Amino acid sequence: MHRIALAASLAALMLAPPAFAQGPKPAAGYHAPRAADGHPDLEGTWTNASLTRLERNPKFDHLALTEAEAAQIEGRNKALVSLGNKPTDPKAKVTDLPADCSDNRGTNCNYNAAWTDPGASVMRVAGQPRSGFITSPASGRIPMRAGVRPAAPNIPRGGAGVSDNPETRALGERCILGFGGTSGPIMLPVLYNNTYQIIQSPGRVGILVEMDHDVRTIRMDSRQHLPAGVRPWLGDSVGWWEGDTLVIETTNFHPEETLRGASDHLKVTERLTRVGKDRLHYAFWVEDPTVFTEAWGGEYEFARSRGPVYEYACHEGNYGLVGILAGARAEERTGVKTAPTNIDQVAKAEEGEEGGPSN
Repeated sequence: MHRIALAASLAALMLAPPAFAQGPKPAAGYHAPRAADGHPDLEGTWTNASLTRLERNPKFDHLALTEAEAAQIEGRNKALVSLGNKPTDPKAKVTDLPADCSDNRGTNCNYNAAWTDPGASVMRVAGQPRSGFITSPASGRIPMRAGVRPAAPNIPRGGAGVSDNPETRALGERCILGFGGTSGPIMLPVLYNNTYQIIQSPGRVGILVEMDHDVRTIRMDSRQHLPAGVRPWLGDSVGWWEGDTLVIETTNFHPEETLRGASDHLKVTERLTRVGKDRLHYAFWVEDPTVFTEAWGGEYEFARSRGPVYEYACHEGNYGLVGILAGARAEERTGVKTAPTNIDQVAKAEEGEEGGPSN
């Protein structure tokens, strides 16, 4: 029996990415501070703002970027931000304006770069610049099963452009969850509001997400998940400590909370480890055999944020959703298709060529 258990443990390690099988190494001489219960203190405000994205850009065949490659990406982004920050000609048409210049996302976004904060540098893990977050499989891409549509996060199954009523629009537009998977799990950086506050107690760990003011609650006093029929927003998360690492296992995702087309069988495991005074290593492992050909995962590092998490008043003075639905009714009357909305473009970017530095 002991040999069988050992073999199973080894098999599990072989299937897991390096970030899970070996764990991160803290900076030389660093020892994480302790909370009142003796576990590492992860509290504080952190940010994952980065030019790097979940999947590796296909133009890179390697995970680790050279410093020259990283500098080129960061330099191009700086130039785009400068362009986007120039005064806008009041006579210019929307089509004359530069697209979302802070992240090169498309042709119709036209966010003013001053209002965005996608990050100004490539993500580094243990100081190494990365072309994407995914470390397993080696391709750096999500291993989708043939015929499965890799849906953008938190977009209703009908698609981002369905405007029959508010319930068919994206969750971000409805102020339920942030777009692009920012709320997690997996917690991913997007165009802005990439700040998270962690709060610890012996029985609960809370993660306050800046966008939409979502709060993830991790139950630390039980490894038992909720009944299968109970599916809250952000799923059902249970946690435990493995040495200095906080492990979070999430199942029971809400049917409308999608992760690249995942089904009701989705399970996400996350690991948070302090590796420096201002660095928090984050690893994730995604399992859903009905949608993915194999389990997949990756890693990045949160950086300490210098400011607090401000209120995210999503619907305050927001007439965007009213305008979207009114525009859809106008299309139905006239038969003339209007330009896609900003959230449609963001969703398309997250779904399609998202992944890795885009420059």
